Amino acid sequence: MTDITHRTVETNGIRLHIAEAGEGPLVLLLHGWPELWYSWRHQMPALAAAGYHAVAPDVRGYGQSDCPQPIEAYSMKTLVADYLGLLDALGEQTAVVVGHDWGAPMAWNSAALHPERYRAVVGMSVPHLARAPMAPTSMLKAVFQDNWFYILYFQEPGVAEAEFEADVAKTMRMILAGAGSFDAAAASMGQKKKGDRFLTGLSAPETLPDWLTEEDVAYFVSQFKKTGFRGGLNRYRNMDRDWEELPELGETKIAQPALFITGEYDPVKTFAPAEAMQAFVPGLKRTIEIAGAGHWVQQEKAAEVNEALVGFLGAL
Repeated sequence: MTDITHRTVETNGIRLHIAEAGEGPLVLLLHGWPELWYSWRHQMPALAAAGYHAVAPDVRGYGQSDCPQPIEAYSMKTLVADYLGLLDALGEQTAVVVGHDWGAPMAWNSAALHPERYRAVVGMSVPHLARAPMAPTSMLKAVFQDNWFYILYFQEPGVAEAEFEADVAKTMRMILAGAGSFDAAAASMGQKKKGDRFLTGLSAPETLPDWLTEEDVAYFVSQFKKTGFRGGLNRYRNMDRDWEELPELGETKIAQPALFITGEYDPVKTFAPAEAMQAFVPGLKRTIEIAGAGHWVQQEKAAEVNEALVGFLGAL
């Protein structure tokens, strides 16, 4: 297996820890919440073997990267600048950008705002959608009204942090492998009411699914015990700021070659359908739904995701 090496680079006023493997054209891999570079552990050797330089940072606020305290330090505008600076630090003019979960909007928006730096884009789980007609949290409140929804629960600083950090091992086990998790359509979510917590009604499985080992969970736990959850949660607290700071996303289309990958059982589809994406991503070449996969698609079905990625890259 190709070795994965690690180092720290400076970009946009912070230090980012990056994992990297292989040589060749740059493929930038951006993880989501609550994850780490480690979520790409199966993709990096496959990309390296196919002749690419795979680079997966711990996004700011996670793992071994800097974790600024201010909420506004996690705006989309700031995160996009982190990755432009990372390309510069790596001495690369262009890259293919790949993102999963929150990493997907980071990838889509990087491609939309800086087409000269990103020659292609892959989004996983979260499609590229039109700019909302109103501030996102206002829209979510209008949609969910008195019903509980995790993004609204995350808005109050300190509340979700206290819940998740009370028992990090239990939290990570429940989020990665527990039934329901943040599935808006799950029975456990439908029974929630205002005042409930994220983990209310969920349970940690005694036996992990075959795609996740005890060693995998232990690595996630070790990193979140060190950093806490504030940085990752602050991403959710910038949704209205992003809407105000980046109005150009309402008009900008993604013309570069694009690929969208989702899991058959990914709960994000219940509130972020991908059908309308073609109008905003005219460069979309293909949408792939991977049978049997849920939200953690690149970990759950690594071989299928690797085949899709390498095939897409090879056709550029």
